[in-house]
Amino acid sequence: MDDLKYFKELADLNGVAGHEKAIRKYMKAELAKYSDEIIQDKLGGVFGVKKGDKGPTIMIAGHMDEVGAMVVGITDNGFIKMLAIGGINPEVLVSQNMQITIAENKVIKGVIGAIPPHMTRNAEKAELSIDNLLLDIGADSREHAVTLGVKVGQQITPVNNYYLTTDNKKIVSKAWDDRVGCAMSLEVMKELQNIKHPNTVICGGTVQEEVGLRGAKVASNMVNPDLFLAVDVSPVGDFLPKDNINANGKLGEGFLVRYYDPRCIMNPAILQYFEEIAKKNEIKFQHFKSTGGTDAAEAQYAGSGTLATTVGVPGRYIHSTATMIHVDDLKAVKDMLIAIIKDFDDKRLKELLGNE
Repeated sequence: MDDLKYFKELADLNGVAGHEKAIRKYMKAELAKYSDEIIQDKLGGVFGVKKGDKGPTIMIAGHMDEVGAMVVGITDNGFIKMLAIGGINPEVLVSQNMQITIAENKVIKGVIGAIPPHMTRNAEKAELSIDNLLLDIGADSREHAVTLGVKVGQQITPVNNYYLTTDNKKIVSKAWDDRVGCAMSLEVMKELQNIKHPNTVICGGTVQEEVGLRGAKVASNMVNPDLFLAVDVSPVGDFLPKDNINANGKLGEGFLVRYYDPRCIMNPAILQYFEEIAKKNEIKFQHFKSTGGTDAAEAQYAGSGTLATTVGVPGRYIHSTATMIHVDDLKAVKDMLIAIIKDFDDKRLKELLGNE
């Protein structure tokens, strides 16, 4: 991947579930440059359509929302009470710089305070939860916080610290889950300008994945694709001891063939197809078993049933304020998506459905 523009710009935007407006605006503007038309579902998912001849419909989707929090109250002395939006462990938030979006392109920064050890010696420690963490924005009182623009229901996201590692091979940022998938859908749509294929390809972003795959349900039923590919970041455990049950997947070793997760078991025909396409095109891949789900889990129910699976991106420390990914894996994901689009047609669809 030579150009990381989409990835950085999307990662820097803020959007927890239900607050994807800024990401949707960006996606719509970029998709419009390369699409025959733009479609949007009523929950807010947005997609570009590139019409083919009479081939199948392939839908490629990332999800626009990130994990974060929401303002649910203000204490008398001006601290912000929070509710987690999506699965996030409270320990990753302590001492982190966070921001409340109070208006379009306007944020208030603060820190989730850590109690110094001087104050905790010989004290009974309360169980750590987001419910008992407080965001300090420097307000002196509830009234002061309100005058600064804080309201119940506003989103809270990490202050981003995007950077490339010294070897220029890895990128650290918030929100890779799943701005990577959103950026990849833009990359694919852009690339399709120079590719001949029979398919109708629909690329874009769903909403509210982190709170129950809600956007994928309405988006996939709106499109009713023949093949749905969720592009999402999955938690690899290459930093764990080898005997750890979660030590599967590795940065830099290619995209993840998610052959199993609790909500979407990969069709054996698609598994074989993925392996064959990847090997034929010399694209690095690795088999991956997940304990979580992606938008593919809901998309498989579209219409009378849709071929749906995940093209996974390896990520360390997902659902935190800083996730690490590898640029070589991004290239592998993009190469795989393009290879599938070039190969897929009605004959291939019938083969995968077992009708030929």
